[in-house]
Amino acid sequence: MDIIASVGALAALFIVIGISEPLSERMRLPFTVILAIVGAMLGAAALYVLSTDLGEGLNPLVRRLLELPIRSNVFLYVLLPTLLFQVALMVNARRMLDDWVPILVMAVGAVVVSTVVIGYALTPFTTLPLVACLLIGAIVSTTDPSAVVSIFRNIAAPQRLSRIVEGESLLNDAAAIALFGFFMTFVMLGVPDPSLRDGLVIFPWLILGGSVLGFVLARVATTLMAVIQGYPRAQVSISVALPYLTYIIAEQMLSTSGVIAVVVAGLTLNLIGPGRITPASWTYLREVWEVLAYWSGALIFILAALLIPRLMGDLRLSDLYLIMVIVVAAFVARAIILWGMLPALTALRLSPQVEPPYRAAILWGGLRGAVTLALALAVTESALVPPAIKREVGILATGFTLFTLLVQGISLRWVIAWLGLNKLPRLDQALSHQVIAVALQNVREEVAETARDYRLPKEVIRSEAKRFAEKLDRAVDLAETAEAIPDRDRITLGLVALAGRERDLIIEYFRQQLFSSRLVDRMLSDVDRLIEQTRGGGRNDYRAAGRRALGYGSWYRLAIWLHNRLRWSLPLERMTAERFEILMNQRLILSELHGYIDGKIRRIHGRRVADLLHESLRRREEETESTLEGLRLQYPGYAEEMERRFIRRTSLRLEEREYEQLHDDGLISRELHATLLARIGAQRAKVEIRPHLDFALQKDVFLRSFPLFQDMPDAQRQKLARALRTHYVEPGAILLRKGDVPHSVYFIASGAVELERKGQRLRLGSGEFFGHIGMLTRQPRRAMISAITHCTLLSLDEGRFKRLLSRNRALYEAVLHSAELRGISLEHTVMDEAPRRWREDRRQGKTAAE
Repeated sequence: MDIIASVGALAALFIVIGISEPLSERMRLPFTVILAIVGAMLGAAALYVLSTDLGEGLNPLVRRLLELPIRSNVFLYVLLPTLLFQVALMVNARRMLDDWVPILVMAVGAVVVSTVVIGYALTPFTTLPLVACLLIGAIVSTTDPSAVVSIFRNIAAPQRLSRIVEGESLLNDAAAIALFGFFMTFVMLGVPDPSLRDGLVIFPWLILGGSVLGFVLARVATTLMAVIQGYPRAQVSISVALPYLTYIIAEQMLSTSGVIAVVVAGLTLNLIGPGRITPASWTYLREVWEVLAYWSGALIFILAALLIPRLMGDLRLSDLYLIMVIVVAAFVARAIILWGMLPALTALRLSPQVEPPYRAAILWGGLRGAVTLALALAVTESALVPPAIKREVGILATGFTLFTLLVQGISLRWVIAWLGLNKLPRLDQALSHQVIAVALQNVREEVAETARDYRLPKEVIRSEAKRFAEKLDRAVDLAETAEAIPDRDRITLGLVALAGRERDLIIEYFRQQLFSSRLVDRMLSDVDRLIEQTRGGGRNDYRAAGRRALGYGSWYRLAIWLHNRLRWSLPLERMTAERFEILMNQRLILSELHGYIDGKIRRIHGRRVADLLHESLRRREEETESTLEGLRLQYPGYAEEMERRFIRRTSLRLEEREYEQLHDDGLISRELHATLLARIGAQRAKVEIRPHLDFALQKDVFLRSFPLFQDMPDAQRQKLARALRTHYVEPGAILLRKGDVPHSVYFIASGAVELERKGQRLRLGSGEFFGHIGMLTRQPRRAMISAITHCTLLSLDEGRFKRLLSRNRALYEAVLHSAELRGISLEHTVMDEAPRRWREDRRQGKTAAE
């Protein structure tokens, strides 16, 4: 086929795509179903024309168009990488990581169960070997849940459920294609049944090799994109090359899974890209990829649909029975996952509770599409596959795909309506009447003011006011007669709205470049988690989710372990710096939300609910401020640098806004405006460089603020800072047990600890120290010490502490004072080795006091 015919065919397909989308909306059918129907009709028409006398008199160019040669490589090497990469790039990867267990179990489990169930269900009804039946099972295990996910978003289904279904589909394709490659190898080699040993050798390499390759190439691409900042089109070009190079290297050079490599590359770029690329460039990149994926997804469906008449050309009656066997087996396999594996994950608290109507919708919405047809085409094109297997694979996979598209796809919206999922929840239905009444009251005031400003005739204003008043009265009557909403539910709705406003503010400040791009995704993930938990658990879960955002995650605990055990501080320094910046941003946002409560929420939910929301918000502010104050006490110098950085970033944004206003008012030229903005950009690039958090330097700053070491010479204080070891402990951690003899002294840099002795509790806070009495007396401890908050402790070993004690009089006096408070004598200890002058001064002080 020459280039002219190719361009003409591509242009015709784009016209079909452009017409199909509005047609699908008008007919209320999934876009993919319309593409499949149109493509199948075009393919059937082309096949009919070419097989009759009509094809004899066609123009050669038109004939070449109708003979459009479609190969499986077009799908696998041109369209599929784009589609998979875009999905991986657009999903909320951080929130997916929270649910990685159910997503992975559902994806891999669904593919394995579906492959096995369909493969063994076909075996009694066909003469194909078991490996060929399992190959068919792997081919038809790829799902396209885009229709059901789209409907879930429109009917306000739980976000976590939609995310799990979307994540499952992404990994489902990867796992199914990896299984396809595994069984395809045995079919081509003529091995009748795969062995477990062969599977253990091949399948792990497909998964692990593709994952490592995708991660490495994505990191290389991200580094290169970060080097060419300021050239967004060049960055997009690199991102376009990434999935294709990844797929080719994986498939052709390493013999691993190209699909898994592309998915991992997309997820890696999704996670680290926003922190390495400017916000404007990242937004531009995502917009370009949305268009590329739209074209690729539409082309892969319509091209695959064009093949349907060819693949189904040799259909027999017996094939229809086999297709129905696959349909039944596929439903059984999916039901095993939804009613077996999913409830088990819910019982283990790894997955949200999924109501039966949603499970039924997922079961019916498991459509198959272009990937299934592309894999079937790859089998039919292979010269190493026996003809009987080629025929069965092509017909059965295509027939099953047609069933899911034409039966399940067309009836999906009706099934959703029959399940009652298209109706508003009870609370939202009751709230809608009140919201409409409040909104119409506001509209009436603004319309009246607008009419006066435009000096409209009084008769027109009077008649329209009467009509609007009738509409308002009807809305008020509906609101008064609607089901009463309990205050508890109103509080939940108000907190969800409050969290939604918090999300909007994060995005708004990010666009104003007040917030760093590297942290915005994490903050948005925290807010999404806040919204989800509040919907399910109300005010208590709102507080719990807020505290969790302030707490230390598993990665932070790992960084603490690396620091405490291996003395590797770089991960902890980086994560602590990010934590500091997030807390500062959080404090700013929370302070803005009180106005939203008074201005918006109070008018809908009333004064009492608004006051309770203010109280919940103030608690979050206090917890945020307390956590931030702890870090500020712990790293005073770094805190000051971060606060200065925030002020500079804000001043640059305000300066930029002034220049934009002057330009819009026509007071400065376009050239001057561009010059000023370039200067602002250069200054912003310097401000965006976050100060380095050096733990060693911060220990020295802490010692300066510690009363015991204020008068210590600088050289001696720096030497002490190098000798101190930093420990990070969580609430509840036991620091010293009863009966232990401590061998170190602990200085509290931040946080608080509690001593428990004979039922009495004593708390020590920042600036105090413990462990010295037991170490000096060599007596086992009679009290247990545990952390009651997140603490940062600085420890000094026994030898260094005793040397320091003989040189630092303030420390000497503090140790004696604490011993006297506990009624403990330190005679005949190392304290007797203190300078004689110190002891004489202390005796004289006691005599004078007596």
